Amino acid sequence: MDKSPRDPSSIIYPAFTIALLLMCWEVLTRTGAAPPYALPSPRDVLMEVIDRWPALLTNALSTTVVIVVGFALSVVLGIALAVLISSSRAFEKSIYPLLVGSQAIPKLALAPLFVVWFGFGLLPKSLMTFFIAVFPVVISTVQGIASVEPELEFLARSMGLGQYRTFRMIRLYRALPSIFAGLKVAITLAVVGAVVSEFVGSDEGLGTLLLRAIGAVNTPLLFAALLVLTVLAVLLFALIELVERVAIPWHVSQRSR
Repeated sequence: MDKSPRDPSSIIYPAFTIALLLMCWEVLTRTGAAPPYALPSPRDVLMEVIDRWPALLTNALSTTVVIVVGFALSVVLGIALAVLISSSRAFEKSIYPLLVGSQAIPKLALAPLFVVWFGFGLLPKSLMTFFIAVFPVVISTVQGIASVEPELEFLARSMGLGQYRTFRMIRLYRALPSIFAGLKVAITLAVVGAVVSEFVGSDEGLGTLLLRAIGAVNTPLLFAALLVLTVLAVLLFALIELVERVAIPWHVSQRSR
């Protein structure tokens, strides 16, 4: 069955799930099963969003800039690293273990170090976002390039294509589905990285707003910031999917069958 974006089920199912979750949430708050200081009602969260909308919007824009810059760095450098890893066995043996080992480092512990090394501002926050988001880009690109059938490369070489054109037109193009899969994971991790970076050494952004809400035990504001952050992540994920549909429509149509 075709699950195109115009298919009503792609909207009805998530809408029904959200409505069910909101209903359960409302029941918990109305019955007193969850105290208001721990779980505010959906109405209280909505009113907080309306009352604090200017501040939420300003901080969301600041966080979006960090996400976009860090994600862009992860895409450019991640794909470049993956190409080098796929092209050189020596480079793969030198860099690949370091990439895997870097994922064991607690990211929150690095945030203060980045502030010490690079000061305050956009740079340390973008680098933290990049550090968290780059790994799935590298892994998915390497796997996508390695999954190309050797017969296609032999065919391209027999038709007179050089090594560079064969790599660009065959291996890299056929790896695009895997690359976009990694980008969709990376954009969600970039949101997490931006928030983590704003926990330390920042006076703006949704991460800073979350810290202030926690310090003031203001759970409606906390949930309002989380709601805006969730919507932001969904919109960015949808944007990557839109770019995927434009770049490789043949893969999207096959996947939706």
